[in-house]
Amino acid sequence: MDEVKVVVAHSERATLRVGDVFLKVDADEARIDVEVEAMALAPVPTPEVLWRRPPVLAIAAVPGTALGRLGEPSTASPAAWAAAGAAIRKLHDAPLPPWTGRRRRDPDELAAELDGECELLVTNGVLPADLVNRNRQVAEAALRPWPPAFTHGDLQIDHVFVDGDEVTGIIDWSEAGRGDALFDLATLTLGHEECLGDVIAGYGTDVELDVIRAWWSSRSLLGVRWLVEHGFDAFAPGCEVDVLRSRM
Repeated sequence: MDEVKVVVAHSERATLRVGDVFLKVDADEARIDVEVEAMALAPVPTPEVLWRRPPVLAIAAVPGTALGRLGEPSTASPAAWAAAGAAIRKLHDAPLPPWTGRRRRDPDELAAELDGECELLVTNGVLPADLVNRNRQVAEAALRPWPPAFTHGDLQIDHVFVDGDEVTGIIDWSEAGRGDALFDLATLTLGHEECLGDVIAGYGTDVELDVIRAWWSSRSLLGVRWLVEHGFDAFAPGCEVDVLRSRM
């Protein structure tokens, strides 16, 4: 009998692995709807959907290994990072999905969310005021109109799988929708700034580096408190708090 491994579990959802099958349990059926439809539409390698019986979605494991892990050095080659950039560009160039997505929909919404979160981080003593204020200043560059693209929405480094220098699968599409292409690029390279040049080389076009850095600060500011409250360590070396400190 295959061992049941808990991949991630918190109050919103859980993912289990049994052999080569991942079971995603999510009480939010709309989130599973998005994941299934996004994988069907995305012009990049995605997991095979095996079956769906709400609230459970079963998908097959993709071959290869994750591009890396947040807080750990990536062992992937520069060519693998460039291949990830090329795959992301293919996604961003695809026709827009018919839904808007769950991420921030415009700069005003993002600004309001950032301001509220920054206040809570300082008031609750989660982070020092100077660290929060400096990164809120950096995050300002992301507050501009962005042309909508077909975005993954949660393109963490461990959601991209490679075999050698080839992308074999991109997983976890529940946040997919219309969004800022640079948010995907920033999410992928969060904590791995040294790999950004390889990603951009594969992406194949110039990007606004100040906006990438702004999204690093923004995503980290918005994520720290949630991570702490759900049992994750945002203070671990190389993770979100270190990303914020790197902007000081």
